[in-house]
Amino acid sequence: MLHSTKTRSAQGILSARSNRLRQAAGLFACTLAALPMSALALCDLAHQCTAFGSGALNSNTTGFSNTASGFEALFSNTIGSENTASGVQVLRFNITGSANTANGFLALYSNTTGTSNTASGSEALYFNATGSNNTATGTDALKTNTTGSFNTASGRSTLENNTTGSFNTASGRSTLENNTTGNFNTATGGDALKANTTGSRNTASAVGALNADTTGSNNTASRGYGLLFNTTGENNTASGRLALSRNTTGVDNTASGVNALFSNTTGNRNVAFGPSALAKNTTGSGNIALGSSAGANPTIGVNNIHIGNAGVASDTRVIRMGRQGTQRKTFVAGIRSTTVNGAAVVVNSAGQLGVQSSSRRFKQDVAPMGDRRAALMNLKPVSFRYKEADADGHQPLQFGLIAEDVAEVLPELVVRDEQDQPETVAYHVLPSLLLNEYQQQQTELMENQAKLADVTARVEHNHGQLVEINARSTQELAQLREALAVRDQELAALRAEMKALRLVTQQLTAAISNATSVGMTD
Repeated sequence: MLHSTKTRSAQGILSARSNRLRQAAGLFACTLAALPMSALALCDLAHQCTAFGSGALNSNTTGFSNTASGFEALFSNTIGSENTASGVQVLRFNITGSANTANGFLALYSNTTGTSNTASGSEALYFNATGSNNTATGTDALKTNTTGSFNTASGRSTLENNTTGSFNTASGRSTLENNTTGNFNTATGGDALKANTTGSRNTASAVGALNADTTGSNNTASRGYGLLFNTTGENNTASGRLALSRNTTGVDNTASGVNALFSNTTGNRNVAFGPSALAKNTTGSGNIALGSSAGANPTIGVNNIHIGNAGVASDTRVIRMGRQGTQRKTFVAGIRSTTVNGAAVVVNSAGQLGVQSSSRRFKQDVAPMGDRRAALMNLKPVSFRYKEADADGHQPLQFGLIAEDVAEVLPELVVRDEQDQPETVAYHVLPSLLLNEYQQQQTELMENQAKLADVTARVEHNHGQLVEINARSTQELAQLREALAVRDQELAALRAEMKALRLVTQQLTAAISNATSVGMTD
């Protein structure tokens, strides 16, 4: 054997990655390459082994189809087969591992039973022992991997600290560099998922994407520095430069677009689509933003929906769609011809929708409306046609009021635009005014009806009295007539008596006269 105590000591120093020993080992390997090698004696034609370098395939017994080129390449291999090792101490401790390919200084150095690994680069898969089906390309790629399997690392220091993590894919300098036990991660781009340790099922596709993530899982970052500062946040998706870049522990967020959810740290369940969408949100949760700079102004608001509108900083539980002065028409399907129970919806000059709350708990300075009859009577209902045709191209006859006319009589009914110009009439208020007028008229009508009833009662009373008087008068008249008839009878009798008396008187007078005449004659 061509190994001295000095050489074994040098091998120990080699594992410490001494630059001086790297140079010495290279010179030593080059020197021994020209000498007869005992390893070749152990690899006969039946085993189809090829060994070049001092100690290459030194311990091989039944392993076959192995190729070792370099100082102590595949040194400990006994029954491992179909391995290819090229470089100083490559696959140095491999014993039974098979179908491994290692190319580079100390690549797959510690592998013992791991199979189907590919390592290309200085110290790539250096500490791998039993891990299988790994691919490492680049200096220190998958260096500390021990039992992790089905990992793919391409680039310097990619997955360097991985130990037992499996099914990871890393491409780019220092991607997934600190991953230890995390599984099913994919990182593409320099420093992507660099700090991840145990987080799993993360996908980072851009320089610096998910750079600070440590234990967060189920995150996806695409484009530069997405989810840059994420540490433990999970189930996040970032697509766009600096999207969700400041997120630390926030979960279930989706950001698509440059700077989307840029300032979010602990906010959860946010959805942002568009450049700078929800850009200033920090801790707000349950927000949805669609469009460039949509929802960009709120910081801690919750459950907002912004579509094509930046919103204001204090927004919370607010829905904003479009921008005042930009969109001029709104079409919403599924409303017309649909009957529902509820209140009428109104809109103010800022475009805010709402209903007129009627509960006393929302009101103050409550007082009777008073007499508005004169103002109402001065309103001028008109018929008209709008200058702009409707969606069907028609200009049908309309009925209503002119806002400028109403402003002179009842300014409280006028709705003004952002320039304080009369725009429309609050027609929904008119029924209250009309109800007030109706109630007043009803009060007056009831009062008049009461008066009329009183007069009617008096008339009926007087009529009854008149009927009674008339009846009495009729009776009295009949009695009077009867009395008159009796009187007439008495008068007729009296007249007859007087006539008889007159006749008697005349007869008596005549008799007296005759008697007198006789007496005188005598």
